[in-house]
Amino acid sequence: MNRARRPLIAGNWKMNAGGQEAFGLATGVADGARGKDRVEVVIAPPFTALAAVAYELHEAKSTVMVGAQNMHHEPGGAFTGEISAPMLKDSGAVWVILGHSERRQHFGETDEIVARKVTAAIRADLRPIACVGETLAEREADQTLEVVERQVRALLDELAKKPGFGVIAYEPVWAIGTGKVARPEDAQEVHALIRKLLTESSPELGAATRILYGGSVKADNAEGLLSQPDIDGALVGGASLDAAGFGKIVESAERLAEAAERG
Repeated sequence: MNRARRPLIAGNWKMNAGGQEAFGLATGVADGARGKDRVEVVIAPPFTALAAVAYELHEAKSTVMVGAQNMHHEPGGAFTGEISAPMLKDSGAVWVILGHSERRQHFGETDEIVARKVTAAIRADLRPIACVGETLAEREADQTLEVVERQVRALLDELAKKPGFGVIAYEPVWAIGTGKVARPEDAQEVHALIRKLLTESSPELGAATRILYGGSVKADNAEGLLSQPDIDGALVGGASLDAAGFGKIVESAERLAEAAERG
């Protein structure tokens, strides 16, 4: 963790807690994040709960921000069932997760599609969390760095227009929802590559952009991952549905950020 970049912990609820249960979960996260001023916290509920959760957090005067899990690249039009960036902004979203491996795997999203969505988000002043990562087959074929480099390069031009506004999340597909997690040193190797690509595009972009790790992040492994120099936070899946467990991840980030401040 680098003290120049404020850690970011984001919870992706996926297709869960889209109704009344969203209020209790959001309130629990807000309670756990209270006083953790060195860390930015984001929760991404389903579309059905997004506006209500944003309102609830606003009324509670919480610093926890709301993100969406996806969006269409067009600002409006005849796209039945889709959600645009302006609509998300109006609903209270500040962030949006784009290019998650589940979107790439199950819905055919390509590097080009993800790049278009990142462009649309930034134009709408919606902060993107752009996901990259290799499959198990690609990892076993020793293609991890090649795949991640290709995915990151597709985003560089847009991210460079507003350094630090967007975030990249490295999520090895084989570690998402499986209980498997990359060793801290393995995750750091990929994060270092991403940092190098960002810096080559623009030193400012490399210094300002936060790179999150995602993939079975839990309270008991978060500190080891977050202590790596190029890991600036976490994109948390299943563990974000447990407010207490998610709060412990935020606590780990806060503790490491405080230690970094002391030098």
